[in-house]
Amino acid sequence: MKYETYKPHPDLDSVVKCHWILEVPDDLEAPKQRVIPDGCIEMCFILGDDVRRYTFETEFIIQPRAMVFGQITQPYFVQPTGYVNTFAVRFYPYGFANFINQPIRELADKETPLSDLFGDQTAAQLELQIVEASTTEERIEFIEAFLLNRLTAPSTIDLIVSSTIEALSQTKGSASIHSIIKDDPGKRRNLERKFAQQVGISPKQLGKIIRLQAALKSILNQQGEKLTQIAYENDYYDQAHFIKDFKEFTGVNPKQYLDDDQMMLSSLIYAQD
Repeated sequence: MKYETYKPHPDLDSVVKCHWILEVPDDLEAPKQRVIPDGCIEMCFILGDDVRRYTFETEFIIQPRAMVFGQITQPYFVQPTGYVNTFAVRFYPYGFANFINQPIRELADKETPLSDLFGDQTAAQLELQIVEASTTEERIEFIEAFLLNRLTAPSTIDLIVSSTIEALSQTKGSASIHSIIKDDPGKRRNLERKFAQQVGISPKQLGKIIRLQAALKSILNQQGEKLTQIAYENDYYDQAHFIKDFKEFTGVNPKQYLDDDQMMLSSLIYAQD
């Protein structure tokens, strides 16, 4: 399994977290992989064999080969049908709102074909460039030219949204929305509305996801440390609170996480992110 990330162009680094590639050899016995929320939106191009996303335990859809996957609010499962070769762009929570006009909440928990967002001709041209490129560097050049051409003014993202996300990121998700907006009901309603439009989930949900990501990294990097200590290090009230949030977003408890072969992909990504 090969997973690598690449830094974006300086003019995009405020909205694009990274470009990434994933390659996995063909394996007919490959287990389903659990994908968990990370607060980001992904634009993905499937260059290898098709990938299934399970909608129920035994029911699945074939993912579009050029798509945007919106904010994830619960874990879901994917499974390759053969050789995995994916090129993708990972946007910061508010990043993708700079490139489309529709509310980001409409993209949540589903795949949206690029053609639905940018039109058939534009999407087909971009997909052809990505597919026919011979190197990752060429793919990055094509996708960055596309994004830079569509990048709107930075004022697209409201200050209240960017400052809230910054506060959540700096505190690893532990800052309360109450402390950020000083318990102003009108400001809170405005923040919730703008988050739905520009981020796709509520500020409270994003904070919980950011804190979970910090805890996941602690588990991966400090495998011998007790869960109680990890819970307190990441500002959970107690171990029970930690386990509850962990299961909400991953579907398993922290002890099962490291031994679950359905978490291999997530573990690889979050160990390097």
